[in-house]
Amino acid sequence: MFRPAREPQSKRHVRSSFYVVGEGILGESEDGGPAQPQAASTMAALRKFRFSRLGPPSRPAHQLDRDARAELARAMTDPGRDHPDQPGVPAGFTYLGQFVDHDLTLDATAVRLEDEITVRQLLQGRSPALDLDSLYGLGPDHRFDRRFYEDDGMRLKSGTTQGVPDDPSVVGRPLAGFDLPRVGTGSLRSERRRPLIPDPRNDENLVVAQIHAAFIRFHNRVVADLIGKGVSSAVLFESARETVVKHYQWMLRQDFLRRIVDPDIVEDVFGNGRRVVEPTAGEQDPPTMPIEFSVAAYRLGHSMVRGRYNWNRIFDRGRGTLELLFQFSGTSGTLSPPPADPADPEAGEFERLPTNWIADFRRLFAFQEAVPERAELQVPAEQFNLAKHIDTLLVDPLANLPLGSFGGRGQPAPPASELNLAFRNLTRASMLRLATGQQMADHFHDRKIDAEPLTRADFARGGGARLSPGLLNAVADHAPLWFYVLREAEVKGGGRLTGVGGRIVAEVFHRAIEGSRHSIVRDPFWRPFLSPVEDRNAKDVFHMTDLLLYAFDGRAEQLNPLGPVT
Repeated sequence: MFRPAREPQSKRHVRSSFYVVGEGILGESEDGGPAQPQAASTMAALRKFRFSRLGPPSRPAHQLDRDARAELARAMTDPGRDHPDQPGVPAGFTYLGQFVDHDLTLDATAVRLEDEITVRQLLQGRSPALDLDSLYGLGPDHRFDRRFYEDDGMRLKSGTTQGVPDDPSVVGRPLAGFDLPRVGTGSLRSERRRPLIPDPRNDENLVVAQIHAAFIRFHNRVVADLIGKGVSSAVLFESARETVVKHYQWMLRQDFLRRIVDPDIVEDVFGNGRRVVEPTAGEQDPPTMPIEFSVAAYRLGHSMVRGRYNWNRIFDRGRGTLELLFQFSGTSGTLSPPPADPADPEAGEFERLPTNWIADFRRLFAFQEAVPERAELQVPAEQFNLAKHIDTLLVDPLANLPLGSFGGRGQPAPPASELNLAFRNLTRASMLRLATGQQMADHFHDRKIDAEPLTRADFARGGGARLSPGLLNAVADHAPLWFYVLREAEVKGGGRLTGVGGRIVAEVFHRAIEGSRHSIVRDPFWRPFLSPVEDRNAKDVFHMTDLLLYAFDGRAEQLNPLGPVT
């Protein structure tokens, strides 16, 4: 099954066809299995995001059939299994990871196919580089993307929340800068709610939407500082973008990656270079996206999701449920409280984010690590949200996804198994004949990379998904790669990717940074300088908390505008 050519962008992250370099277009057959690769015309090929394959394709006999995939998905979303928190990984990193995924996989030209653009632009629009194109699009000078910018062509537009009626507190007031910018015009509510950003996927849940809004603030603060320093308007925007992108890359390399991947692997890759992901790529070669990363290893974040969050002072004590975080978005929900039906894009009265749903970032990122002396930037442990342990379990709500999360609103509901995120991940890997975990371990071994394969005992003893004897027999020999890398993290990595999964993720990040127009890999002497905490600048430290402190001017009332619990 292939998507129509003009499918709305909000559905593209659940693609059912992949252009794999050297293989053609891979997709599903009518029975849900892999179809034969299709040859594509040059233009059709260019108009698909370019993927590549690191390892060998699996054999059909080594793939789980539909019933086995459904059984494994149920085991991975079993509500009776304990899914512990992950110490040292604040919950905000779950959704920062999703923001990064959308940066890596933005199909930057698909909404512009009516434009006359060159082959070179098409290729660049599909390069998986960590360059924040999901924030910037093609820039303020592009005739399609200038709508994302203020009239000065330097600052990004931001949005204003909608006050809750009949509430005399701050919740009853609209607050500028705390929502995504929205279209605001059109005959339908869904049109007026649409986010005015290059990648509407960043409005599919409230957490990633609030992180995107924070990055808008980050860019605009950099612009303001450069203006204050007298930087010429001729170079102002590109100077700001370079500053933002390089600090973002530094944060990913020094903070984000070290929390989710074995730090020794990260240091080896960034210190000694890549060994499996395009190790001999030339400086002008656009990167491709390995399907082993996109369809398996980087889906680690699905295991980190919580079912409930202590969101802010109003939605505290777990009242920020995952279902509500989908509902209060413009792509998956209605920005309106129940009983508005999130499956009906025209339901509900709100057309902007209600003020009472603004994030308290102090509950999502650990500011005590950066500024332990500032008590107003910290919350009690019972209010703080940690990510879930990276293992072979997903929280129960992910067994029943809202239709909007995969572009299904307004369509008949699919079978229940297809609403299970684990089943969707496993099925997509089968569609692509993705290498099994054991195949990738062997592939790495042949290249002298240390990735000790998992044993049958490892699959049997994991604290995560509990496997029936028949399923254990199947995965002990031929484990789906996504399940394999999660089990690796569970039994060998202490909740971080290691071995096969760690190597894939670290090397793709390195290649994606190298392939960016502005790159700390290609500029190895660059160092961060924006942390509001001076001694951190002196130590070359720039973490996500530093980014947020800078973006919100270091003010607790901006990081948490609704105020503390009283």
